Amino acid sequence: MKPCAIPPFLFPTTVAFVDDSASFLKNLSLRLDPALAFRLFDSPFAALVALNAGTGTAPSVESFFSPYRHRGETSDARHVIDLNLDLIHREVHNEQRFEQISVVVVDYDMPEIDGLEFCRQIKNRATKKILLTGKADELIAVRAFNEGIIDRFIRKQDSEVTSVLRRAIGELQRAYFSDLEQMLSDALAVGSHLFLRDAEFARRFEDIRSEHGIVEHYVCCMPDGVLMLDARGAARLLIVQSEEMLQSQYEIAYDQEAPQGLLDALRRGKSLPYFWRTGGNYSHEHAGDWQACLHPAVEFEGKDWYTYAIVKDPPTFKLDYVLAYADYLDQLDEEQRKGPHRRPA
Repeated sequence: MKPCAIPPFLFPTTVAFVDDSASFLKNLSLRLDPALAFRLFDSPFAALVALNAGTGTAPSVESFFSPYRHRGETSDARHVIDLNLDLIHREVHNEQRFEQISVVVVDYDMPEIDGLEFCRQIKNRATKKILLTGKADELIAVRAFNEGIIDRFIRKQDSEVTSVLRRAIGELQRAYFSDLEQMLSDALAVGSHLFLRDAEFARRFEDIRSEHGIVEHYVCCMPDGVLMLDARGAARLLIVQSEEMLQSQYEIAYDQEAPQGLLDALRRGKSLPYFWRTGGNYSHEHAGDWQACLHPAVEFEGKDWYTYAIVKDPPTFKLDYVLAYADYLDQLDEEQRKGPHRRPA
C-alpha cells in the first residue's frame, strides 16, 4: 500500500556532513539553505559516535499502537490493534525531535576510513546516505548504490553540486519519514482521516503549509485534522470534515438542544466548529460561547468533498513550552561557531 499523500507527521530533521577537510565543510555550509539544520564533522569517527549513540529521538511508530480487547472478549481468535492518534501530536513536545539525523552526506576519499565503510557502520537503517565522490570513484559508487549501501552519490566536481545536493537532501528527508510512517498509513487508510490519502487535498495542504510558513505538522483527532507549527512555534489547527462528519456534528448538536443559531450555521456549512472544551462535539459547556467556536470554512473537492478551517493558536494543545525550530537552528549556529565536531584528543 502506498504511503499517505500527506504524512501523518513531519518535522525538520538534521543533516550530518562528514569530510576530513574542515575548509571544505566550512565552504559548503555557507552555500546551504539557512533553514536547513546540519552538523559538520571533520572526523568520521566523531560522526559515527554521534550517529550510533542515537543523537535525537525519532518517533517510534510502534509506540502509537497497542493490543486492544473489547470488554468481555475472551477469545484469542481476534487480535485487534488500537491506534492511539493522540500520541502522534504529542511528539511536538519531544524537544529532541529536530536532533534526529535523517541524512548523512559523507566524502568517499578519507584517510582514516572511506565513505562506504563509514556508511556500513551506521547502525540506524532508516538513516539516508549520500556519498560525495571524485570522478575516479564513480564505478565504486554505482556498485554501492546497487547494493543498497548508499541512497545517492554526487560528484564533488559537479558545477551544480550545491543545488543537486539540496534537492537530494530534501527528497531523502521526505523518504525518511515515508519509511517510518508506512505502518501508520495502512492503519489510517480505514479510519476517518481519508483526506491524508487524497492527492488533490495534499496539494492544497502544501499550499496551506507554504502560506503560513509551516515547518512541522502532526495528525490529530477530536476534531480530525492536522496540528501545524511554523519555525517560531506559532500553532494552527487545520480541521478537516467530510460531509458525513458535518452531518454528525449537526445531529449531536441537535440532540443536545443547541441554540438555533448554531444549528443554522452548521446546516449552512460555511463555518466549522472547534468545541475545544469537549473534544470536538457540541455540549452544553459551549452554550454561552458557541459563536467563538465557529471558524470560517472552505469547501474543497478532491477524491471526496471536504470542508476545512484553520484555527490560530488552538487551545488544549498546551504549546507554550514547545521548542521552536528557529530556536534549534540558533543552537546549531552557536555550535558551528566553535568549528566542526572533532574526535576528542
